[in-house]
Amino acid sequence: MNALGSVIFTVIAAPLLLGNRRIALLAMMASVLYLPQQQAIEIVSVNMTGIRLLELVALVRIVSRGELSAIAWNKLDSLFLCVYGYTLSVFLLRSDSGQLEVIGGAVDATLCYFTFRALLREQDEVEWFLRALVVIIVPFLILLSIESTTGVNPFSALGTWHSWVELRGDRPRVMGSFRNPSLLGTLGAAFMPLYIAQLVSGTAKKSAVLGLLACTYVVYVANSGGPLGAVAVGILGWLCWVMRQRMYLLRGLLLTTVCLLAVAMNAPVWSLIERVSSLSGGSGWHRAHLLTMAYRDIDLWWQAGMPVSQTRDWFPYVLGLTDTADITNTFLDFGLKAGLPAAVLFICLLSLAYSRLGQAIKASESLTSQRPARLMLWGLGCTLTVHVANWFSITYFDQIAVVWYFQLAAISTLSHRLLAVDASSTDARKVRNRIATQLPGTSRYPELR
Repeated sequence: MNALGSVIFTVIAAPLLLGNRRIALLAMMASVLYLPQQQAIEIVSVNMTGIRLLELVALVRIVSRGELSAIAWNKLDSLFLCVYGYTLSVFLLRSDSGQLEVIGGAVDATLCYFTFRALLREQDEVEWFLRALVVIIVPFLILLSIESTTGVNPFSALGTWHSWVELRGDRPRVMGSFRNPSLLGTLGAAFMPLYIAQLVSGTAKKSAVLGLLACTYVVYVANSGGPLGAVAVGILGWLCWVMRQRMYLLRGLLLTTVCLLAVAMNAPVWSLIERVSSLSGGSGWHRAHLLTMAYRDIDLWWQAGMPVSQTRDWFPYVLGLTDTADITNTFLDFGLKAGLPAAVLFICLLSLAYSRLGQAIKASESLTSQRPARLMLWGLGCTLTVHVANWFSITYFDQIAVVWYFQLAAISTLSHRLLAVDASSTDARKVRNRIATQLPGTSRYPELR
């Protein structure tokens, strides 16, 4: 970690440790924007990136202030621990290399997710966070503009992977503090549905418009097909708002369509990824061929995963750093680490998140005062779909994963809050009805009903 990185780390760590919960939330997101993974120190052969050090700072904060014990535990939290705990356990039992990397990933996931669960408690805190994010992202956008126009990455002073700008066609592919333009573009795609929720609810129209413009600009300068497709998915998700009470019809239609295509197509159904990428740009052939090769060798990895070194013959090219195939699919990444059960557990986590969102939205339909929360929950559902779509083309191998953990924690917190309100309201109605039926003459006292 160089001198500039140390200054940025200190500026972020101080409010994270000493500020209120809202400021601490914002500080964690500031680390995503301004602290590249290359800013790190090595402790006992462990690569401690700046964000990992901030995770420890956050842990000290939430434990010392009793914020960790204030978490309202729910099934999503338990399944989250199960997914990463199972994946790590199987990998450690099966593999004789790469243990530190997988342990680090599991620790990052756990610390980030539960830090956000401890810091985030109310709907208005999400609203405030989105407004504040517009402010702190302005210098970041300026740096991206410099990179786009000059071809030199200002974050090279912090040791980013490339100090120059890649080109796709006649346009640069900006990456800022991230390790890949697709991951930078994911930042914009992941927050766009939330700013749409703010705009539709009318709670903060000016900041929502500015947030949407910022997200659009980030996706534009990244010049990557994956995030562009993810934006389209997020917008389609919002177009489905009008049929939110009949989403089962849409799910049935999608499942039926996929099944019919699988029967009718000569190629595997996942070859559609290649065809879609011809519209948005990107290496769709690689994504589709990766799934073809994984299916071919499924007997090697379905039980407990397999060494990624065995994928070097999947493509006519390999990654220079690892001499292996580029695993650009998050679901397959779980499978290669710990087998098909790990991938299924991860899918179950996503399914539970969708389920809790649906239940919370349904519970809030009769409460007019909960309309902003209902819209934000729908925005989080669209964001979740953005991540799912994106995971068919990339894995989150840098600080963008912090955004995913924050948004999953927001899903857990806000859905639990609304479901708890609905449950207490239901219990109160049951008590009133019981009193009304058991006490004589209650028809004269309608307030008991």
